[in-house]
Amino acid sequence: MRTTRARRYAAVIACLGLGLATSAFAQDKTVKIGVLNDMSSLYADIGGPNSVAAIKMAIEDSGLAAKGWKIDVLSGDHQNKPDVGTNLARQWMDSDKVDAIADTPNSGVALAVSNLIREKNAVLLNSGAATADLTGKACTPNTVSFTYDTYMLAHGTGAALTKAGGNTWFFLTSDYAFGHALERDTSAVVTASGGKVLGGVRHPINTADFSSFLLQAQASKAKVIGLANAGGDTTNAIKQAAEFGIVAGGQKLAALLLFINDVHSLGLKTAQGLSFTESFYWDMNDKTREWSKRFVKTSPKGTMPSMAVAGNYAAVLHYLKALEALGGNPHDGAKVVAKMKELPTDDPLFGKGPLRADGRRMVPAYLFEVKKPEESKYPWDYYKMIATIPAEEAARPLSESECPLVKK
Repeated sequence: MRTTRARRYAAVIACLGLGLATSAFAQDKTVKIGVLNDMSSLYADIGGPNSVAAIKMAIEDSGLAAKGWKIDVLSGDHQNKPDVGTNLARQWMDSDKVDAIADTPNSGVALAVSNLIREKNAVLLNSGAATADLTGKACTPNTVSFTYDTYMLAHGTGAALTKAGGNTWFFLTSDYAFGHALERDTSAVVTASGGKVLGGVRHPINTADFSSFLLQAQASKAKVIGLANAGGDTTNAIKQAAEFGIVAGGQKLAALLLFINDVHSLGLKTAQGLSFTESFYWDMNDKTREWSKRFVKTSPKGTMPSMAVAGNYAAVLHYLKALEALGGNPHDGAKVVAKMKELPTDDPLFGKGPLRADGRRMVPAYLFEVKKPEESKYPWDYYKMIATIPAEEAARPLSESECPLVKK
């Protein structure tokens, strides 16, 4: 009798405890987001302070502050070093109780931070890192990738140039996870499209002098020199290739990852004719133009948003929608990401599209070409669209996925 009564009391207490916990969760409307990126080096113009500005716009546009939510933003420079990035992320989560980390350009940093995020059960909102492995063999229930990846870039620029006659390739590759993944994925596409890879050379990140690498590329006689790098490395390679007369000599440069900030830095005279793939351009439609003109007023650099910056806005906006749908912040990353995958994404920059089981946001991609100076009619009028790549073709098919979260 006493045992039965004790069990009943225990059950009542447990229910009361559960009720209090549920109530506390429903009342918890505090969120901390850490923006982890390159604030001072070769990727700073791609994201850097601009990413912070875009994320603050997402918070404002979410309308949660008016509903009693308190959302704080921290920012830090990972210096393109995985150990620095993971140490900063760990400090944020342990000491500052950060719930989500956003941006993470530099695939080496992103892969390391993604593992830590899973361990801490937080959320990684990746927009800056390109490696498709984040939604492939290295996927976790806590990480999502918006905007683009190496698979998209390869199947956009790589396939288009090979089919257009650029059937021999030589790669200049940034020697870390991003460059390796981009060269791997593009090589596979070139070969599948009937082309041939003649060779390649790897260079350290943040290289100032590309002369020896460009001479090897020139000597290869490849029709296409694939630049499997980004940011300052890409712009430096393009400028120096012009000095060597590589394009004038008949070889074509393929900027496998190019951002509008890179084109702005190069100028149309140097960048004209470059082919590349992106999933966002500020001048695509009325919605992207309206948002981008708002953004440029808040941009610390006074520039139009890059693809990565736009992705940060969209990712954080969707993250906050998921938290609101949950009724509060559970401080449970896997639970929040599951809700993000359950809800359809919809934002003014990328439109509607699902967030797949592997964490990949499904967005169309576009093959662009840089305009000639005389074709540009107003500031930042840099791109002309060559082709649209449907979202289903821009992302690796789930049937080929190595992500353990995907059921086949």
